[in-house]
Amino acid sequence: MAEPLSDTEQRAWRTFIESSWALHTHLEDDLRAATGLSMNDYHVLVVLSEAPGHRLRMGELAGHLVFSPSRVTYQINSMVKRGLVLKQPCPEDGRGQEAILTDEGMAALESAAPLHLITVRDRFIDRLDPDELDVIARVFDKVRKA
Repeated sequence: MAEPLSDTEQRAWRTFIESSWALHTHLEDDLRAATGLSMNDYHVLVVLSEAPGHRLRMGELAGHLVFSPSRVTYQINSMVKRGLVLKQPCPEDGRGQEAILTDEGMAALESAAPLHLITVRDRFIDRLDPDELDVIARVFDKVRKA
Protein backbone atom coordinates (compact mmCIF):
# COMPACT_ATOMS: atom_id res chain seq x y z
CA MET A 1 0.00 0.00 0.00
CA ALA A 2 1.26 3.48 -0.84
CA GLU A 3 2.28 5.75 1.99
CA PRO A 4 -0.26 8.52 2.67
CA LEU A 5 0.66 12.02 1.52
CA SER A 6 2.04 14.43 4.07
CA ASP A 7 0.22 17.73 4.55
CA THR A 8 2.80 19.46 2.33
CA GLU A 9 2.52 16.80 -0.37
CA GLN A 10 -1.29 16.86 -0.21
CA ARG A 11 -1.36 20.65 -0.52
CA ALA A 12 1.01 20.57 -3.51
CA TRP A 13 -0.94 17.79 -5.22
CA ARG A 14 -4.36 19.36 -4.73
CA THR A 15 -3.14 22.80 -5.75
CA PHE A 16 -1.64 21.33 -8.92
CA ILE A 17 -4.74 19.28 -9.83
CA GLU A 18 -7.29 21.99 -9.11
CA SER A 19 -5.34 24.80 -10.77
CA SER A 20 -4.40 22.74 -13.85
CA TRP A 21 -8.01 21.58 -14.34
CA ALA A 22 -9.26 25.15 -13.94
CA LEU A 23 -6.63 26.43 -16.39
CA HIS A 24 -7.49 23.76 -18.94
CA THR A 25 -11.20 24.55 -18.60
CA HIS A 26 -10.58 28.27 -19.20
CA LEU A 27 -8.32 27.54 -22.17
CA GLU A 28 -10.85 25.12 -23.66
CA ASP A 29 -13.84 27.40 -23.11
CA ASP A 30 -12.13 30.52 -24.50
CA LEU A 31 -10.65 28.70 -27.50
CA ARG A 32 -13.91 26.98 -28.39
CA ALA A 33 -15.94 30.20 -28.01
CA ALA A 34 -13.52 32.23 -30.14
CA THR A 35 -12.68 29.67 -32.82
CA GLY A 36 -14.84 26.56 -32.55
CA LEU A 37 -11.69 24.48 -31.96
CA SER A 38 -11.14 22.27 -28.94
CA MET A 39 -7.81 22.15 -27.12
CA ASN A 40 -7.24 18.73 -28.69
CA ASP A 41 -7.89 20.18 -32.16
CA TYR A 42 -5.51 23.03 -31.46
CA HIS A 43 -2.77 20.76 -30.14
CA VAL A 44 -3.01 18.51 -33.20
CA LEU A 45 -2.79 21.55 -35.49
CA VAL A 46 0.26 22.89 -33.64
CA VAL A 47 2.10 19.55 -33.69
CA LEU A 48 1.38 18.99 -37.39
CA SER A 49 2.33 22.57 -38.27
CA GLU A 50 5.76 21.97 -36.70
CA ALA A 51 6.31 18.55 -38.34
CA PRO A 52 8.34 18.15 -41.54
CA GLY A 53 5.96 18.43 -44.47
CA HIS A 54 3.15 19.10 -41.98
CA ARG A 55 2.63 15.34 -41.68
CA LEU A 56 3.21 12.64 -39.06
CA ARG A 57 2.52 8.95 -38.71
CA MET A 58 -0.44 8.37 -36.44
CA GLY A 59 1.68 6.59 -33.82
CA GLU A 60 4.19 9.43 -33.73
CA LEU A 61 1.39 11.96 -33.46
CA ALA A 62 -0.13 9.98 -30.58
CA GLY A 63 3.23 10.15 -28.80
CA HIS A 64 3.44 13.93 -29.19
CA LEU A 65 -0.12 14.36 -27.97
CA VAL A 66 0.17 11.76 -25.19
CA PHE A 67 -2.91 10.04 -26.63
CA SER A 68 -3.68 6.35 -26.97
CA PRO A 69 -3.74 5.08 -30.56
CA SER A 70 -7.53 4.80 -30.48
CA ARG A 71 -7.91 8.31 -29.10
CA VAL A 72 -5.67 9.84 -31.77
CA THR A 73 -7.60 7.93 -34.46
CA TYR A 74 -10.90 9.29 -33.12
CA GLN A 75 -9.46 12.83 -32.94
CA ILE A 76 -8.03 12.74 -36.45
CA ASN A 77 -11.20 11.24 -37.92
CA SER A 78 -13.17 14.09 -36.37
CA MET A 79 -10.77 16.64 -37.84
CA VAL A 80 -10.84 14.97 -41.27
CA LYS A 81 -14.62 15.47 -41.37
CA ARG A 82 -14.08 19.19 -40.79
CA GLY A 83 -11.34 19.49 -43.43
CA LEU A 84 -8.58 20.37 -40.95
CA VAL A 85 -6.43 17.32 -41.69
CA LEU A 86 -6.18 14.45 -44.13
CA LYS A 87 -5.41 10.84 -43.30
CA GLN A 88 -3.46 8.86 -45.89
CA PRO A 89 -1.38 5.69 -46.08
CA CYS A 90 2.32 6.26 -45.36
CA PRO A 91 4.20 6.60 -48.64
CA GLU A 92 7.21 4.62 -47.30
CA ASP A 93 5.44 1.35 -46.53
CA GLY A 94 1.71 1.82 -47.08
CA ARG A 95 0.89 -0.03 -43.84
CA GLY A 96 0.70 2.90 -41.46
CA GLN A 97 -1.40 6.02 -41.69
CA GLU A 98 -0.28 9.63 -41.66
CA ALA A 99 -2.13 12.72 -40.52
CA ILE A 100 -1.50 15.67 -42.82
CA LEU A 101 -2.32 19.29 -42.08
CA THR A 102 -4.54 20.83 -44.76
CA ASP A 103 -4.51 24.44 -45.90
CA GLU A 104 -7.81 24.84 -44.03
CA GLY A 105 -6.20 23.43 -40.90
CA MET A 106 -3.26 25.81 -41.17
CA ALA A 107 -5.63 28.74 -41.69
CA ALA A 108 -7.63 27.68 -38.62
CA LEU A 109 -4.42 27.50 -36.56
CA GLU A 110 -3.20 30.88 -37.79
CA SER A 111 -6.56 32.42 -36.94
CA ALA A 112 -6.80 30.75 -33.51
CA ALA A 113 -3.22 31.26 -32.31
CA PRO A 114 -3.43 34.98 -31.44
CA LEU A 115 -6.76 34.48 -29.65
CA HIS A 116 -5.45 31.46 -27.73
CA LEU A 117 -2.31 33.39 -26.76
CA ILE A 118 -4.46 36.05 -25.06
CA THR A 119 -5.92 33.41 -22.72
CA VAL A 120 -2.55 31.71 -22.16
CA ARG A 121 -1.00 35.03 -21.17
CA ASP A 122 -3.95 36.18 -19.06
CA ARG A 123 -4.51 32.91 -17.20
CA PHE A 124 -0.92 31.69 -16.87
CA ILE A 125 2.17 33.49 -18.22
CA ASP A 126 1.45 37.02 -16.98
CA ARG A 127 0.61 35.79 -13.47
CA LEU A 128 4.13 34.41 -12.94
CA ASP A 129 7.56 35.98 -12.83
CA PRO A 130 10.42 34.63 -14.99
CA ASP A 131 11.94 32.64 -12.10
CA GLU A 132 8.61 30.90 -11.46
CA LEU A 133 8.28 30.07 -15.15
CA ASP A 134 11.78 28.54 -15.08
CA VAL A 135 10.86 26.40 -12.06
CA ILE A 136 7.62 25.23 -13.70
CA ALA A 137 9.49 24.31 -16.88
CA ARG A 138 12.11 22.33 -14.93
CA VAL A 139 9.58 20.58 -12.69
CA PHE A 140 7.21 19.51 -15.44
CA ASP A 141 10.01 18.50 -17.76
CA LYS A 142 11.09 16.13 -14.97
CA VAL A 143 7.52 14.85 -14.52
CA ARG A 144 7.04 14.41 -18.27
CA LYS A 145 10.24 12.38 -18.60
CA ALA A 146 9.40 10.07 -15.70
